[in-house]
Amino acid sequence: MKLDLIRFSQACNPSKTLMVSKAEDRQYYIDFAKVRGGKIIEELRRTIAVLSPGDPTCQLFTGHIGCGKSTELQRLKIELEQQGFHVVYFESSQSLDVADVDITDILLAIAREVSQSLEKAQINIKPSYFQNLFTEVVDFLQTPLDLSAQAELSVGIAKLTAKTKDSPKLRSQLRQYLEPRTNSILESINQELLKPAREKLKQQGKKGLVVIVDNLDRIDNSLKPSGYYQPEYLFVERGEQLNQLSCHVVYTIPLVLIFSNALGRLTNRFGVDPKVLPMVPVQLQDETKFTQGVTLLQQMVMARAFPGVSWEQSQNLITEVFDSPETLERLCLVSGGHLRNLLMILFRCLQQEDPPISQECLNRVIKKRCNELTLAITADEWEVLREVAQGKSLRGHEKYDLLLRNMFVFEYRDEDGSWFDINPILAEAREFRG
Repeated sequence: MKLDLIRFSQACNPSKTLMVSKAEDRQYYIDFAKVRGGKIIEELRRTIAVLSPGDPTCQLFTGHIGCGKSTELQRLKIELEQQGFHVVYFESSQSLDVADVDITDILLAIAREVSQSLEKAQINIKPSYFQNLFTEVVDFLQTPLDLSAQAELSVGIAKLTAKTKDSPKLRSQLRQYLEPRTNSILESINQELLKPAREKLKQQGKKGLVVIVDNLDRIDNSLKPSGYYQPEYLFVERGEQLNQLSCHVVYTIPLVLIFSNALGRLTNRFGVDPKVLPMVPVQLQDETKFTQGVTLLQQMVMARAFPGVSWEQSQNLITEVFDSPETLERLCLVSGGHLRNLLMILFRCLQQEDPPISQECLNRVIKKRCNELTLAITADEWEVLREVAQGKSLRGHEKYDLLLRNMFVFEYRDEDGSWFDINPILAEAREFRG
């Protein structure tokens, strides 16, 4: 069987999220639940569909950026739709400025996406509160904006956010205006949009409304004027408002919150523990190779090379893609079980040479990536990284945010709970061994 290089390279593009709703992408999907220490998506789904289908729920989901959260949330969307729910999934980073987000931005984004999705399902709802609000906002901002009452709610909000997204000054003015009205906006979304929507969806035979807000985990850990860092400000200080929407909601949240001393308050605000999607383990805490995890990663690579071919068969085709099975194994081990990392290294190899990819090429790419990462690491951070590698723990380090955000340290889970290890690429650095 011959490898289709163009199709393979497109499937390995690290910036592309798998859309498991599409038949082609579904061929590339590998379920890592059994090695990740828990069926996290299954728990999210059961909470909505089995435990509380008729009453609103609010759940939190996190993990390293690039570890496969969006793909898993796409899977959650499909499974809930199959069970009769109307699901609105959207990437908040498309409409929000992740460096500067406020509570009203999130609420307006949800209102826009829900109303847009309902319009496609032939459900048109025009909350009167928003029509009045738009009129007042245009007067207040004193900027030409056509937010006519005839327009759909989604169109009105889209015009408003588009106008303010590129202008920090306008955005700041709009916030000053909306902030004191947050509770009224929330009340209107609930009473004039979500509740009527749920009733109309019920008439169409749907079990309920679910909103999945992806990419909120990407918001910057910047300091707000309130004195709180942005993740803590949004999800802890203002978490109560995010928790009040009268439909099922799943928010992605920054991983940093899991390790901060705000975790207890976060859990209190939402009444649930955040679900964490860890890395795919390639070795155990005692540093022995974890064959099951490595094999699944190899399957992931080979499914992209030969979609639709079973693992039993594609094992015999490894030498079409790599010069030896050992090269594929090295790729999987050095990725640390971080899916986007793995694809990024593989994609860089494909940029350098046609398959079969040689071990020399892979080693060159690994060395270059290692150099890129080490440029940002200070001497005292190397010290911390050595401690993490030795003790497999990250507790008590004030630098945890930096280490996690910069992909220097990865989290893994097993039956005994979570543990940490450094990004395997860094273990190859001279400074680390030093």
